[in-house]
Amino acid sequence: NSSLSLVSDVFQCAKLLLLNKQESWVKLREFARKNAANVLSLANMIMGLSSILCSVNGDQISACWLVLIGYLLDLADGAVARQLNACSAVGAKLDDFADFTTFGIATALLLPRTSLLDSLLCIFYVLAVFVRLCFFSSAGIPFTYRGLPCIYSSAVLACTFLLTGGNMVILRVTAVAMILFMVDQGFYPHDRVLESQTWKKMVFAGGVFMVFCVSSFLTCIYYLLWSVSYILFPTALWSSKV
Repeated sequence: NSSLSLVSDVFQCAKLLLLNKQESWVKLREFARKNAANVLSLANMIMGLSSILCSVNGDQISACWLVLIGYLLDLADGAVARQLNACSAVGAKLDDFADFTTFGIATALLLPRTSLLDSLLCIFYVLAVFVRLCFFSSAGIPFTYRGLPCIYSSAVLACTFLLTGGNMVILRVTAVAMILFMVDQGFYPHDRVLESQTWKKMVFAGGVFMVFCVSSFLTCIYYLLWSVSYILFPTALWSSKV
């Protein structure tokens, strides 16, 4: 009897351990589902902070590449959140903080800062991103933004810096143009690249491949064409309904 009782106790303990392990696994999977997009947003913010450090230390080339990686992460985080049904207020705030860090402050530091006017241009660029994120994010129309999304202006500036070797005149002109696009309240479609047609997903996959595996010149041309096509032909090419 004592032997049977011991076996029964061992069996019960094993059963409890198994149930606890299964319950823990379920909780872990649920936690991963809810926070997968937040991890991407956090990675985007880390790219932005790293880019800021690179710029402060005079390494604008690396700063540009970190901004472009942030560009990919920002396009991915929203798609992942919607695909996993994990959209949340915290996630939206984290995404905005990450965008402001990478596409506001980090991108502004790519601009020349050799004079008072240059410094003012940097400040105005950051303010334009701030205004765009705070007041123009929604146009009140489904699947539509008001003002150019700041990730595209950042990509244009980063690619311009890399292609021109940091030409100050071209960067100033480009920055002014991007500021005007961000605050002009024009309508732009939600850029759900990973939730749209196959060719758009291939464009994104090509962006990932280019940034890690292809020469810097071709990569910059690729990202520049991608971003400029969204600026010039937003509805014709990039609408989620197209």
